[in-house]
Amino acid sequence: MNRTPIVLALLGALTLTGCSAGGGEQAAAGTPASAAPSPVPAPGGGANFAVITHAGPGDAFWDVVKNGAEAAGKQYGVTVTYQGDGDAGKQSQLVDQAVSQKVDGIVVSMANPDALKESIGKAVAARIPVITINSGLDRSKEFGAITHVGQSEDVAGRGAGEQLKTAGVTKLLCVIHEAGNVGLDQRCKGAEATLGGSVERLQVDGSNQADVSSKVTARVQADQSINGVLTLNPGVAVAARDALKDAGSQAKLATFDLSGDVVAAIKDGEILFAVDQQQYLQGYLPITFLHLYKTNLNTVGGGLPVNTGPGFVTKDNAEQVAKLAESGTR
Repeated sequence: MNRTPIVLALLGALTLTGCSAGGGEQAAAGTPASAAPSPVPAPGGGANFAVITHAGPGDAFWDVVKNGAEAAGKQYGVTVTYQGDGDAGKQSQLVDQAVSQKVDGIVVSMANPDALKESIGKAVAARIPVITINSGLDRSKEFGAITHVGQSEDVAGRGAGEQLKTAGVTKLLCVIHEAGNVGLDQRCKGAEATLGGSVERLQVDGSNQADVSSKVTARVQADQSINGVLTLNPGVAVAARDALKDAGSQAKLATFDLSGDVVAAIKDGEILFAVDQQQYLQGYLPITFLHLYKTNLNTVGGGLPVNTGPGFVTKDNAEQVAKLAESGTR
């Protein structure tokens, strides 16, 4: 399914008067809780918005989210401070810090909603508008967020399952790279619902590529009936690709989310497709929405989430997306 013209038009509209932070895949995605982030300067002053994600260090996916948030900050003349920590407890502390600093708005991903409930509650009680992104859609409204920006993980998983079924996959290995991330399990469940075959989950350490490679290799060697692998992160996808080669497996590989390496692998036929949630928008749109809320009391979504996906990047449109990935916007 080629949605590139639509996506290009949307990105063009969003960036007409703004600019990208650039260098997405080379920048450090996560800033540890102990480090002091460098805010993006706000020309002429303005509001101060905090973006706090569950990103681990060096995760190229979150680099693009950061780029989107910073581009919107520059466009609207607001200060955007980005921080990330893969530890849910530390992420909660970052939210608490933002509340104590009396920021004008908070953008937060909720891979582990229960761990963030109290901190987000403090923000809402302090009348700080909160927008959730990426993960935690099902709990966003309950926690008092004004909207959620992301994709339905169940819908995206179902779409992946349909694509894999069409490709002939009958036994799928779904690789989960973050323990406790509810969205990842939803992706696997969605794929299971539409595949029509068997789906097995494999837990790996997404921050340790050697662990990913060794576990995927061992599993496909132990069970040669596995003819499909679905990863849920671009870095894990690259490690799984190498693992399948090392194991001599003919299993077909697909993934969630993009990086330059993933797009190149799709072009080369090593990965069937990537489910694209257009994470640049998950950074850009929440800053836009917070700016509109602060300046004009606008809310977006009418109580429903604002979907940024899913779309699919395949060999048909990978060349066009690759050019965008180089600029740090995909």
